Amino acid sequence: MTVQGVKRGRVPGAIVAGGFSMDVFLVPVGVDRYELYCEEPDEAVTTVEEPPRGVFRRLVHRFKEMLAEAERERRRGPAAGEPPSGLTARAKARTLRWISESIAEQRLLWQLRGRIEARLVHPDDVDGERAMVILRGMLRRDFERHRFWLVIDSLGLIASAALMLLPGPNLLAYYFAFRLVGHFLSLRGARQGLSHIQWHLDASAPLSALRAMVSVAPEARAERVDAVAASLRLEHLASFFQRTASP
Repeated sequence: MTVQGVKRGRVPGAIVAGGFSMDVFLVPVGVDRYELYCEEPDEAVTTVEEPPRGVFRRLVHRFKEMLAEAERERRRGPAAGEPPSGLTARAKARTLRWISESIAEQRLLWQLRGRIEARLVHPDDVDGERAMVILRGMLRRDFERHRFWLVIDSLGLIASAALMLLPGPNLLAYYFAFRLVGHFLSLRGARQGLSHIQWHLDASAPLSALRAMVSVAPEARAERVDAVAASLRLEHLASFFQRTASP
């Protein structure tokens, strides 16, 4: 698979035929190690009176509803610092926290689905050709990894069907179904990024500045990392870098 149509430059927020532009940042988190990062709004879940037809479509729709609810809970935070009361409420809160944490690294791939162009913002000490090689390698790795787990979770979902004979909700089937949809959407996003998206390149000096902070203790670099995030207008970049960067 190849990434098609590399170009330079983009009008921020431009709308193009067939899809919307988005920014993907190649963040240095080690001496020669990178992570892809983006801040894009999640897909809106359309409320319908009747669920979509088809088992898999209903599963995807329910999956998106769970994501939206988990994201609302994450942004709202615990009310007045008080834990939810009741066994069911506590179980639901824990489940939503787990969902929010488990989907963090897949959000970018999900956002790539259906896009026909995107901007790759890379450190200016890495030339564009090298940045594209890194991007291709990461997307190809993600494609292979999610394809592998898609097969594993499909087998797990089939096997868990035997538990339907037992009373009560089949939690194991729900678990495998959730993972299956997540890996399916990630697989589609990685394939879209490799085969169909037209990538625009943009070199960034602030991203290069992050490389020098990798070897600095997190508490000592916090102010400088915050400044870089502010210059790039990325609300959550600082916490992402502090969590993932290591020498």
